[in-house]
Amino acid sequence: MRWWSAANLVSNAGTWMQLTVQNLLVLQITGSAAATGLSMSVQAAPALFMSLLGGTAVDRWPRRLTAAVSQALLGAVAFTMAVLVALGRLDMTSLMVLAAVTGVIATVDGPACALLGNDLVPVEDVPSAIGIGALVHSAGRLMGTGLAGVTVGFLGTSAAYAANGLSFLFVATVIPFLRPAPGAVPQAPRPARGTPAPDGTATDLTVRQGLLFFARRPRLVALAAITGISSVFGRNYGLTLAVLVTGPLAGGAGSFGTVSTVLAVGGILGAVMGARLRRPSVRFVGALAAAGALLQVAAGLSPSLAVLLVLVLPMAVVESVSDTAGTAVLQTDPPAHLRGRVLGVWNSIGTVWSLGGPPALGLLMELSGARGALVTGGLITAVAIAAALALHTRRTPSPVSLPTKDGDLTARADLGTAA
Repeated sequence: MRWWSAANLVSNAGTWMQLTVQNLLVLQITGSAAATGLSMSVQAAPALFMSLLGGTAVDRWPRRLTAAVSQALLGAVAFTMAVLVALGRLDMTSLMVLAAVTGVIATVDGPACALLGNDLVPVEDVPSAIGIGALVHSAGRLMGTGLAGVTVGFLGTSAAYAANGLSFLFVATVIPFLRPAPGAVPQAPRPARGTPAPDGTATDLTVRQGLLFFARRPRLVALAAITGISSVFGRNYGLTLAVLVTGPLAGGAGSFGTVSTVLAVGGILGAVMGARLRRPSVRFVGALAAAGALLQVAAGLSPSLAVLLVLVLPMAVVESVSDTAGTAVLQTDPPAHLRGRVLGVWNSIGTVWSLGGPPALGLLMELSGARGALVTGGLITAVAIAAALALHTRRTPSPVSLPTKDGDLTARADLGTAA
């Protein structure tokens, strides 16, 4: 697990380095901010349509081999872009094509690498492993964005793409040497179509089964609803807080940089706290999301930048812990033979939020301003989650126990459990 975490730290740093440089490169080629956003959307769009197929592939193919091959392919794409940049042959058409190819490969790589990390630790430590993954992601983002400017300044733009390619190859090289810790559940061989799964259900390695399982699982539907409303009406702090700091609070780019740094630090602290979770629940995720929404309301009412900075840290901590808890539920609730497809469904839903959330939030800011958007969005999120939790509590039946009598029916304990 230590090797896997180190490899992911290197890979995340390389990925964020490339993303940072790529945005600057698109601006240099086109001079258009809209083109920059388009390149990001082209890379994210395949997840909307192909995540279900990617998750199915993860359930069907050996996980280690799948992750190693996908990492090697992502490295090949990064090296191709490095060569094109070095030769001055990278134009918008080739950049968009390679961005789309990267997005397609990521639909398989994402769930494969996420589930591979869970295979390395005992079942009771899976939430901790997910928390470590969140910590590695946050640290890699800080490292990558910081190294991007240094790399471009000393070695040129193509060096950032080459460094990202090397980071993918490092991960692919580490994977064959990973060994599960004592007590980890070994990955079972892929069952044939129609054979019984470990939970007694018939195994059907199709996209349809993953969709049906997700739709019929109230915990996962509730988790999707909580995450969705939080993503649309909150969490996009890079947008809302930027407008708040530079507008009503009369700060500049430096002030927003300070706010962004505090957000990053809070994310790391939250990941450390999330790594200590053992049995997170959807109710716990909902409570954290509601608490984060109330902190967002307070942030929208901040009279000064100093007050905002005090509120931003717990906001980021709560968001990070909530994300870690939700990911733990998502990756441990489905049976093993369905987890890839469930992650595929989740990635498709998440892409809808990521593509639709910022425009909706931008419209809300146009109508009510940055403060109004933060306050209104936070109240909508908190009230909706609180109402859903209250309704669920009222509908939850109380357990019924049957008294034990001498000479009574056999297996009465089983009957009590059923009742």
